[in-house]
Amino acid sequence: MDENFDIQKYLSDGVQQIVTDAIKATIRDPRGSAFLGKFALASAKATRKRVEAEQAGLHVPSYLIASITSNCNLHCSGCYSRANHATVDCKPSMQLTDEEWLRIFREAEELGISFILLAGGEPMLRRDVVVAAGSLQSILFPIFTNGTFMDDRYMDLLDKCRNLIPVISIEGDRETTDSRRGEGVYDMTVSRMDELAKRGLLYGVSVTVTKENIGEVFSDGFLDLMRSRGCKAVFYIEFVPVTDESTHLAPDDADREFMIARIDELRRDKQDMIYVSFPGDEKSSGGCLAAGRGFFHINSHGGAEPCPFSPYSDINVRDTSLREALGSRLFTELRSGDILSGEHIGGCVLHEKRDQVEQIMNSAR
Repeated sequence: MDENFDIQKYLSDGVQQIVTDAIKATIRDPRGSAFLGKFALASAKATRKRVEAEQAGLHVPSYLIASITSNCNLHCSGCYSRANHATVDCKPSMQLTDEEWLRIFREAEELGISFILLAGGEPMLRRDVVVAAGSLQSILFPIFTNGTFMDDRYMDLLDKCRNLIPVISIEGDRETTDSRRGEGVYDMTVSRMDELAKRGLLYGVSVTVTKENIGEVFSDGFLDLMRSRGCKAVFYIEFVPVTDESTHLAPDDADREFMIARIDELRRDKQDMIYVSFPGDEKSSGGCLAAGRGFFHINSHGGAEPCPFSPYSDINVRDTSLREALGSRLFTELRSGDILSGEHIGGCVLHEKRDQVEQIMNSAR
């Protein structure tokens, strides 16, 4: 890893760029732009908190991924969460309570975390947790949802709490989406998009990029369709194979270079939407940003994990704080070692090098 690379500056600049791009994308939406203007001030304050923490010896990332439930009503083909047994449709009593999630969100706010991505399972199954998130206006909460539970009550909540941004999963056209998510899901998804646009609400879409749909989801036709339905952000999530049977779907290095070049082009020429890629260009960020370097993951049971694709944890926030979780032995060794910055073939270095991650876990026992 480049010793001169300033990860804190890189992430802080990245946060400000996302906010700036979002304001540009909502320039014709007075309420949306007004909220984002206020959030820009809150984000700048959060950046100062992170800088102060860094000076005191604690690295705080800009992003937290919170999987607020293990339950989901869909069984999508190739779902990494079900393959990792993170989505298991378990009993609610086994998961963090509404009060515990609110405490975690407040701790994140104190630390200076600007973005908390709500995931699952299907996060909209935990309405009370989403309502609690809406009360923390200094944090932006993208909600990664399949959209099937977005009823009128949710629409009213999204209108009231502009820091809650639904990000609806879609795989491309009707045939591509339904083949992965189930028959009828595409039509339900676009109906939710149309309702959000009708109400003037900011929303985005999340696309899992595979070798089968990469041409379609980066095409002008697909993006123009999303734009016409009022979409303001596209999150491209690179498919990470978690079973041997799905490795053929993973983008290769040539695909990844295409994605980087295409996103740069879109950011330059199509500024009425914002474009976010995950894991994105690791080369420009000095390696993988997991394990608290740029983000970390809290699973539905409270385990602090490097990322959703690497379900290993040696500390639980049920029993401790986010601050202590960031300093866990697993996170510390991953950040200080060479795993995050090492060469790898696929999109997820931690999944590819899971044997080394397991060795760190086992040595702690």
